[in-house]
Amino acid sequence: MHYTVQIEIDLPRSRVIELFDNPNNLSKWQKGLLSFEHLSGEAGKPGAKSKLVFQFGKGTMEMIETITKNNLPDEFDGTYDAPGVFNLVKNRFVAIDQNRTRWESENEFRFTTLMMKCMGFFMKSAFPKQSMVYLRDFKKFAEFEGNS
Repeated sequence: MHYTVQIEIDLPRSRVIELFDNPNNLSKWQKGLLSFEHLSGEAGKPGAKSKLVFQFGKGTMEMIETITKNNLPDEFDGTYDAPGVFNLVKNRFVAIDQNRTRWESENEFRFTTLMMKCMGFFMKSAFPKQSMVYLRDFKKFAEFEGNS
């Protein structure tokens, strides 16, 4: 499954990147994030691995983030491995003008178990909707934090 979502943020690109690139901000816009733990590699650099733990229903879900490209302020790419699913995310940050930034997020999901393949097939629309929730929550957080 492959799709792209995007959102305009009413902040300069430099401020958007400052807020996006700070791991301490993740829980402020990724609802359900319980923890973020750096595991290996140089933090923020390609090859770095981190473990993210999310509240998922009544349980938790762990995923491993591997940074594949960090060319900020232009782009930040990573992979996210969780049981039964592999997600490749390519983030692009485009300055619309001095005070507005467009965040484009290209996502590719690969399902590795029968259960996740079925979930991906029957719930195709849920994945882009969830990606948009994260973008909207980041916009809300950034515009509030960025203007205070």
